[in-house]
Amino acid sequence: MRTPRVLVCLTAALALAGCGAQVDEKTDDAKKAPASGHYPVTIENCGVKTVYDKAPRRVVTNDVGIAEIMFALGLEDHMAGYVAPDYKTSRKDDIPWRDGYDKVKRLSTKQINKEMVLDAKADLVFAGWNYGFGEGDGFTPATLRKLGIGSYVLTESCRSGSGKQRGVMPPLEALYTDLTTLGKIFDVEDRAAKLVAGFKKKVADAQAAIPADGKRPKVFLYDDGRDKPVTAGAYAGPHDIITKAGGDHVMSDLKDTWTTVGWETVVDRRPDVIVINNYGDVTAEEKRKFLLSYPPLADVPAVKNKRIFVLDYVDLVESPRNPDAIAALAGYLKGVGED
Repeated sequence: MRTPRVLVCLTAALALAGCGAQVDEKTDDAKKAPASGHYPVTIENCGVKTVYDKAPRRVVTNDVGIAEIMFALGLEDHMAGYVAPDYKTSRKDDIPWRDGYDKVKRLSTKQINKEMVLDAKADLVFAGWNYGFGEGDGFTPATLRKLGIGSYVLTESCRSGSGKQRGVMPPLEALYTDLTTLGKIFDVEDRAAKLVAGFKKKVADAQAAIPADGKRPKVFLYDDGRDKPVTAGAYAGPHDIITKAGGDHVMSDLKDTWTTVGWETVVDRRPDVIVINNYGDVTAEEKRKFLLSYPPLADVPAVKNKRIFVLDYVDLVESPRNPDAIAALAGYLKGVGED
C-alpha cells in the first residue's frame, strides 16, 4: 500500500539487476548486434534504461492496483506472489481479475520487505515509491539490486527530480506506459496493445456522453485526514479520472501525486462534488459523516447539497480499473451538471 504514495529512479545505480536484466551499458557495436528472437529487449522505466535477456519468472508485486496490472496482462504464471492489505471495496461479486487472485499466492497483508521477496525467490519486484519502495524502510531498487533482485517502478510514482515529489506524466498515460512497457518485457506486446486500445475506447465513450455545453462541476478528492485532508494532485490517478469524467479538478495546480492541503484551501475552492477514497481504517460512510458535519465545510456546495461520491482505492490509484472509474464518475457528474 502507499504510505502516503509513490515515484523516478534517476540514476543507473537504481536499475534492475535480477531476472536476466541489466543496466544498458553495452557499447554501440554491441547494441547493433542482431537479436535472437524477442530478447534481448531494452526498456526505460522512470528514466532508467534496462536490458532484459529473458522474461522474469518470479515477480512479486506490492499493492492491489499493481497486482491487477499483472493480472490484466495475463501474467499470473510469471508471479511468485503479491503483497496487499485487505482493502475495503464497494464491489461484491464483480471483482475484476478474480482468477488472478485465485491463481497467485498472497504473500502478506503487511508492508513488503526484503525477507518476503527473498523467501519468495523473487527475480523482480514491481512496486512504486511510497507504494512499497522507500528509503525509510531500506526497501529500494538499489538495495534489491545488491541482492540480485530486479525492480520495476510504477510509473505513477516516478520521482520528478524535485526532491521526493512524484509524477512525470499524466496519470492515464502512466497506466498505458506501464502496460506497454511490461508487454515488451514479458513478450505480450499484442495483449498490452489490445488492453490499451480497449481502455482508451472506454474513456472516449464516457467522454462522448458528457454534454458538450454542460457545466463542469468542481471536484475535490478526499482520501482521509481530519486536521489536514490528504488529496490528489495533478499526477495522481484521480486527476485524470475527474477531468476525463467531465469534472474540474480543484487541486490540479498541485504538481505531485498524493499530498496534503489545508481545509481553508478546500473551502476557498468551493467544490460542487467530493469524491471519497474508500480506503484505510476509516470507512467511506464515516468519512462522509465527517465531511457533512465538519463546521468549516458547511457552506461548501458539495456539503450543502450532499454531493458525495465514493470510489474504491484500487479505482483511484494507477490500475486497470481507472477507465471504469472514469465511466462511473462521468455518470454521476452528468446528473450534477443537469441540476
